[in-house]
Amino acid sequence: MPGTKSAGGPQGAVDLKLDLRSPPESAKKPQSKDSSVWNGSPSELPNLQKTKGITAFQTLVHLVKGNMGTGVLGLPLAVKNAGILMGPLSLLALGFIACHCMHILVRCAQRFCHRFNKPFLDYGDTVMHGLEASPSAWLREHAHWGRRMVSFFLVFTQLGFCCVYIVFLADNLKQVVEAVNSTTNNCNNNETVILTPTMDSRLYMLTFLPFLMLLVLIRNLRVLSIFSMLANISMLVSLVIVAQYIAQEIPDPSRLPLIASWKTYSLFFGTAVFSFESIGVVLPLENKMTDARRFPAILTLGMSIITALYIGVGVLGYLRFENDIKASITLNLPNCWLYQSVKLLYIAGILGTYALQFYVPAEIIIPLAVSQVSKRWAPLLDLAIRVTMVCLTCALAILIPRLDLVLSLVGSVSSSALALIIPPLLEITTYYSEGMNPLTIAKDALISILGFVGFVVGTYQALDELIQPGHPTTFSNSTIFVRFPLH
Repeated sequence: MPGTKSAGGPQGAVDLKLDLRSPPESAKKPQSKDSSVWNGSPSELPNLQKTKGITAFQTLVHLVKGNMGTGVLGLPLAVKNAGILMGPLSLLALGFIACHCMHILVRCAQRFCHRFNKPFLDYGDTVMHGLEASPSAWLREHAHWGRRMVSFFLVFTQLGFCCVYIVFLADNLKQVVEAVNSTTNNCNNNETVILTPTMDSRLYMLTFLPFLMLLVLIRNLRVLSIFSMLANISMLVSLVIVAQYIAQEIPDPSRLPLIASWKTYSLFFGTAVFSFESIGVVLPLENKMTDARRFPAILTLGMSIITALYIGVGVLGYLRFENDIKASITLNLPNCWLYQSVKLLYIAGILGTYALQFYVPAEIIIPLAVSQVSKRWAPLLDLAIRVTMVCLTCALAILIPRLDLVLSLVGSVSSSALALIIPPLLEITTYYSEGMNPLTIAKDALISILGFVGFVVGTYQALDELIQPGHPTTFSNSTIFVRFPLH
């Protein structure tokens, strides 16, 4: 489905415009250069201008912005799950591998664009053509399943992001409300604050449900782009405030373990891959550059900046709060209005971004369902599907109210597939018939195996954390007593 749209994800809210066409018509026309609905992660597509190409600097800004969001807030806990030494080293390695997989995807897409004389190919189409070029007759015959597989993981990822949003909203609003009576304007006091108990965090999730239902009824992308802009501003301001706080008074790190348990490391893997899930941004950005030949260098520079920022936030956040670090670092901020405003800003940004994030799976699922009924019932079915999908994300968030486990699950299942497993296999199917270096094949196989192991172990460990009787299912990201450090 060609077009561009407005969507925002955990890695950053973005603006897009969508040009809807019926499947038969769109199948006959060349793909639009702004095609993105079937891309690997449209939640992170940048604010691209439709007619003019973008400069190298603009591409770099969009790439970095596309990775900034709620995912970075969970990295301090991820570093704790890996260890103060193993965490940053693993983030560095994952950043390098993720960047390499993005380069693979771009090269394969460019090859098929030249072969079929098309201006642009999205993630799904690239995988489909890669399977068609495979030496295996079975893979060639079932090449269309490649596009469907990418679409499945895309829907899973986007709805998973929506679940993350709901848990994040409930956790942060709950903490703000419980501490409102003791919140002051002085952020320098060393005091113990007793939070006022309120309702269960799952009830906070339900209070957001009516607002989310109203938001997803907005189909006008011009209106949704306003939410995207406001979300970007609020998240940027919040991240700056968080960064300046965690950089103050770092305690002695000698008490922290260098390497954590392998069980918690699997949770680190899911959260880290979740944060690096921006592979879908590369094809639209490369396509929109004025000089696309410079894109590989820009991609490498952008991913280097992102990786360095992730390591900095993750390590400093863990050093600052040590074993008290929460699933989102916003939950560790002092109880004064400056830092409470960070939570409120993120709540506003994430609440608006939910509708943009929801737009992606809605545009994949709803047209397929509506095409099966008459025009008379189409509006009612559209409404029913939207309401059902919102309720589904809320129900899943209630069942898994631990933000760290939701991050790990989504990262392990879908992000591993889109960012680590599929691109190396795509390179093999694309170039194998032309002769490949055995070392290249071994490298691609190793990366895919790494992604698959992370997929299996991370998913298993996250589910095991949920079903173990000793683990709490509520209030897991909140505290009853919070001690604010002396500045």
